[in-house]
Amino acid sequence: MSDTDTASLSQQRVNRWLSRLANYERLAKDSPGPAVEGVLRRVIGMTMEAEGCQAPVGGRCHVVSPDGARYEAEVVGFAGEKLFLMPTGDMRGMIPNARIIPIQRGEDVKVGDELLGRVIDGAGQPLDGRGPVQHSRRVRLAGSTINPLARQPIREPLDVGIRAINSLLTVGRGQRVGLFAGSGVGKSRLLGMMTRFTSADVTVVGLIGERGREVKEFIEDVLGPEGMHRAVVVATPSDHPPLMRMHGAWLATCIAEYFRDQGKKVLLLMDSLTRFAQAQREIALAIGEPPATKGYPPSVFAKLPQLVERAGNGANVQGSITAFYTVLVEGDDHSDPIADAARAVLDGHVVLSRQLAESGLYPAIDVEASISRAMTEISSKQHQQQVHRFRQLYTTYRHNEDLISVGAYRKGSDPRVDEAIEYWPRIQEFMRQDLQEPVNWQQSLHDLSELVAKRHQSEGSES
Repeated sequence: MSDTDTASLSQQRVNRWLSRLANYERLAKDSPGPAVEGVLRRVIGMTMEAEGCQAPVGGRCHVVSPDGARYEAEVVGFAGEKLFLMPTGDMRGMIPNARIIPIQRGEDVKVGDELLGRVIDGAGQPLDGRGPVQHSRRVRLAGSTINPLARQPIREPLDVGIRAINSLLTVGRGQRVGLFAGSGVGKSRLLGMMTRFTSADVTVVGLIGERGREVKEFIEDVLGPEGMHRAVVVATPSDHPPLMRMHGAWLATCIAEYFRDQGKKVLLLMDSLTRFAQAQREIALAIGEPPATKGYPPSVFAKLPQLVERAGNGANVQGSITAFYTVLVEGDDHSDPIADAARAVLDGHVVLSRQLAESGLYPAIDVEASISRAMTEISSKQHQQQVHRFRQLYTTYRHNEDLISVGAYRKGSDPRVDEAIEYWPRIQEFMRQDLQEPVNWQQSLHDLSELVAKRHQSEGSES
């Protein structure tokens, strides 16, 4: 080998080593530095104060107990040199000056097709006793914003299997709808009917802050073995810390977004949006945020649209997320601040009436107080005229119901009231539906058309 070849080979080796060194230098600059530990100075309620370390809002830390056990907490705020942490689980056993170790990982969660048929908690841990969940992808818990001009408009009606909703409050694929009701009026049962009857590729259920016994009942009685094959259940009952209740809602939305990005039609059911708001209120008040409206801090009203806006149709050729959120109206007061805020950010609301429920009408949908904002875009002119006719009869009877029930109304006083009284038994029969009996889209429109046409037929025969 000549001296020239030897020199050339040596230069190539030098270049390779220089390239490796440059690559290592780049990795060293990009990698996070060593975690600086802090100490736990104060615990009040569910809030912990740490000093001596730094972590971003939304970042995670480990709190090390005297026996070496590690508890995970999330940074929810800071003031000066202090970090405010909120535990993701039980915090018993923590002592003053416990070690606080920041975790060098992002605020992300694992998703994938492997979640189908599984029941997990707000941290993504399995609750069904079937071993660890395998995941194929990690995504940000906070999600990513879709350009509003890139979203596909709502153009296709969705068959939810409920006659009154299909015909009078038509829901479009990709719409976000709220179910508003007080406690014990039947919103969870109506949500269960939609789960069984609505056609969707994937169903994602978020049971947020509700009773723990409802989780197993929902899985066994509502979804059943067949429904669970295409469903994912995220359960964070009321005994979970407020941070985990919020994470349950975020995680359910993340999973729905993952399947939507695969081009699938997703049905997202969240019970309830009110418990999500209450969890944020607990966190905000614990770290010193002042209450603004009936005890709710401003951050609560900022979090609601951040959660709801992630549902809906995707961009370009992506799939869709049709979302139903239950809203608990405390004391049947529909001016509750959470109910008001939810109505403002949702694409429609279905109100359940306690009066109708107590009269034996189920589902107890108050047509007069409910609306679907996308209905005019996805229904025909004839359909809208029939709905307008139905609402006239329904509203006329309800406004005069007290007079009619006590016998104070005299027949012939008002032709409109006479007509509403004649129609009312058929209206009640139209609104009533058995829990196990689905009514598809075509049948719902046929029943509405037949109900409205009966009067015209009778008028024709009289003439």
